[in-house]
Amino acid sequence: QVQLVESGGGLVQPGGSLRLSCKTSRITFTLYTMAWYRQAPGKQRDLVASITFDGSTNYADSVKGRFTISRDNAKNTVYLQMNSLKPEDTAVYYCNAHRSQIPMTDYWGQGTQVTVSS
Repeated sequence: QVQLVESGGGLVQPGGSLRLSCKTSRITFTLYTMAWYRQAPGKQRDLVASITFDGSTNYADSVKGRFTISRDNAKNTVYLQMNSLKPEDTAVYYCNAHRSQIPMTDYWGQGTQVTVSS
């Protein structure tokens, strides 16, 4: 079955960095826009960043200039480099694969916890 497996989360001090990875399997990776979402306790799941098959990116205002999304189409993997982390970045981060062509499809990873605290 389709799998999206995130890794790289953890505990980091404010100002620190983390790199999340999401390895996909059993999808035609280049047909999907890849994205990272996050959900803090008691809040809705929000888009953090997305990247199309050809590398066009989009970021939430709150992470612009600090986070960078990238993808390696040969490795079927998407990354999120997070720098200058703030306590408000604390959340569970989810990888998403979205296909906008019919049949429209969404797949989700299981999530990885990122905690920014001193």
